[in-house]
Amino acid sequence: MATSDSGGRFDALLSRMGPTWLAGAIAAGPATMASLLTAGAGYGYTLLWIVLLSALLGATAQFLAMRLGLLTEAGIVSVVEDRLGSRWAWLLVGDAVLASGLAQLVIMKTVADVSATITGISNVVWAVVWGVVLAVGLAGGGYRIAETGAKVLVSLVVLAFVASLVVVPVDLGAAATGLVPQIPAGTSGALAAAGILGGAVHITLITMQSYTMRAKQWTSDEYDLAVTDIGASMLVAFGVYSLAIFLVAAGVLHSAGSVSAEGLTATAAAQALGPLVGENAKWLFLLGLWGAAISTLGGNTTVPPYLLADKLGWETDVSDSRYRAAIVVTALVGIGGVFLGGAFFPLLVLVLAFGLVGTPFAIALVLFLLNDPETVSETNSVAANVAGLVLIGITTVTAGSFLRGQVSAGLGDPITLFVVIFAAVLGVATLGLLALFVRDWGSREPAAQESLD
Repeated sequence: MATSDSGGRFDALLSRMGPTWLAGAIAAGPATMASLLTAGAGYGYTLLWIVLLSALLGATAQFLAMRLGLLTEAGIVSVVEDRLGSRWAWLLVGDAVLASGLAQLVIMKTVADVSATITGISNVVWAVVWGVVLAVGLAGGGYRIAETGAKVLVSLVVLAFVASLVVVPVDLGAAATGLVPQIPAGTSGALAAAGILGGAVHITLITMQSYTMRAKQWTSDEYDLAVTDIGASMLVAFGVYSLAIFLVAAGVLHSAGSVSAEGLTATAAAQALGPLVGENAKWLFLLGLWGAAISTLGGNTTVPPYLLADKLGWETDVSDSRYRAAIVVTALVGIGGVFLGGAFFPLLVLVLAFGLVGTPFAIALVLFLLNDPETVSETNSVAANVAGLVLIGITTVTAGSFLRGQVSAGLGDPITLFVVIFAAVLGVATLGLLALFVRDWGSREPAAQESLD
């Protein structure tokens, strides 16, 4: 009877969990997979430290976002607008929409290219098909079946990577050297590191947390459940996902010495599954990448509409025709991603690195609001603030390494110039937040002293 009761409680717990699992599903997408495979294939175990750190920092970022969402019971954009004003809210919307918009284009290119490889039908045709499927399915609220099927495919590939660890020789001595923090020299090394960290700590995941919890109707009463949700999804599930893919890539692709970080393709990456599934490796990997891309594309399509709806006062569900129209526009605009030049694998890594550039500002906003007694009833503990500051520091340093690598290649490229300007604007905004915090803290100190007297 005790066993039955325990099983029933566990099933009930699983049924109640969810918001951070959605974030974890987006994090465990094709861009993260590409970053992990690129790092393992190109640099062996060198970046193992950041793979392990990414799961911990990803869980930390979601914990802080979760606290803000539960304590305010509102969307992050409306909270920022109420406390700091419309300009700050628009800056956050712009930051998140640019990051998710670029991701939308590249992930659509991935879905279309992989669909074309599997079926032999033009990738342009597939881009149009998937754009329409997204527009109709998400706007009608009926995308769950397709998304569930995609996640099953992702799960199968992850299981294949985990199983591959049994037959792939992991050099424990070399792996131990990868625990020492270092970033390989050159632009590609910094890009790989930024891609790995950007997969777990991304502005899209941070901003989405408040909206998914509202959809679940969670309040501060679900605090313990929310902590469990984060630990199980980001810390454990995402951590296993990242570690398994990275170790197999480092053990198979890098040891073979035939694949560089810059030249990695989906076909070459499929070799990592060869020890387990042999000649079927290519198709299993492509199906998994396809499933990961479809699953992530569905979740990512809802990001700009959520943020815009919150900023403009719309309902954040398909009952509001304006929100529904925003979903349709986002889905159809993504079709243009198929015309991006270059292979999708390096573009996926670049997407996460770009998103990481905009992430420290979002974390700083969350920290500012969590330390503001006018915003939350229970301000952050010292431990939570230290964790948040460490998170800002590591993401800033990693994003800075990526930016230095891009700048060293020259500012003649319009994309590089845009990324630098983007980073500069958000850097100034983050310093402005710090100045506001110091001002507000100073004004609160005398009042606190008077209340003590």
